[in-house]
Amino acid sequence: MAQGAGRARFHRLRVTAVDRLTDDSVALTFAVPSELREAYRFTPGQHLALRRTADGTTEGAEIRRTYSICSPAPAGTAPDTLRVGVRMVDGGAFSTYAHKEIGVGDEVEVMTPAGRFVLDPAPGHYAAVVGGSGITPVLSIAATLLAREPEARFCLIRSDRTTASTMFLEEVADLKDRYPDRFQLVTVLSREEQQAGLASGRLDQERLSALLPALLPVERVSGWFLCGPYGLVQSAERTLRDLGVRRDRVHEEIFHVDDAQGAARPGSAAGAPAHATVTAQLDGRAGSWPVQDGESLLDTVLRNRPDAPYACKGGVCGTCRAFLVAGSVRMDRNFALEPEETEAGYVLACQSHPTTEKVELDFDR
Repeated sequence: MAQGAGRARFHRLRVTAVDRLTDDSVALTFAVPSELREAYRFTPGQHLALRRTADGTTEGAEIRRTYSICSPAPAGTAPDTLRVGVRMVDGGAFSTYAHKEIGVGDEVEVMTPAGRFVLDPAPGHYAAVVGGSGITPVLSIAATLLAREPEARFCLIRSDRTTASTMFLEEVADLKDRYPDRFQLVTVLSREEQQAGLASGRLDQERLSALLPALLPVERVSGWFLCGPYGLVQSAERTLRDLGVRRDRVHEEIFHVDDAQGAARPGSAAGAPAHATVTAQLDGRAGSWPVQDGESLLDTVLRNRPDAPYACKGGVCGTCRAFLVAGSVRMDRNFALEPEETEAGYVLACQSHPTTEKVELDFDR
């Protein structure tokens, strides 16, 4: 997986285009200077963290948000541009800024690519179930796969509220025109009737259980990509499990989790020690610091190493992934790491709290 040279870092990139996709979404295109192109080489499905400084916010002066790359990955070379999709969120500090203030010629601090919701193009039959802005990384995955692998097929099942709210409508239609025999598109609108195709309504587990086997040979799909709101991703994951799909063929990325859905999972209420210390390896340098009452291990590290990697602090993006070398932790929630990653010893530092007096993390692994 390409994640640039070394650990993720921020660079100032110039905005070359701001394209209005819908009333509440835009696509931002950044120019990548030649000396940084290798650092921004990406695997389809990865995301970028964008950073701005704004006084008077509840988060302090720095705001970070992650947005998936929607453009296809160039073959055999590093990208000279990067494009991301940004949907407006009510009260969103960064999305409001992106929609109302960012213009062509502006510079934005952009982190090098990260994320493990990816597909290295290979022959096979692939499928995705996406909702809303969940189309963004899947657009890059599908476009790259179909361009590079003549024998590959891709089935996209997408759910949106209305046609007018559908992001990347033209780009997806272009894929259908270019690869009519290898790209299958099924659209479900929850709040608008269509002249043809499926009836309107939510794409829930009951509908998916009937729809997926009718569309494609579920058991022969090489990889499933589920992306969007928590409810849709969970419904699709349960459907695939019931249909007998192997867990290692299912890849998930959640774009939004509300407070109720993001409540601490069973077993996360273990008591913390009265005094705990975290030792962190970061960029080849290690340090040890006391953990203050109630703070996450990431917050402890950030107080002493502001260069520690993070983006969402919500357990969704996976940017703060670290290897647990020693000690034990509880994670409040985890919507970014695959089961095999947690089994191998990786944790999300932003969601981790010590359950032993000494904890050691390695951000460099």
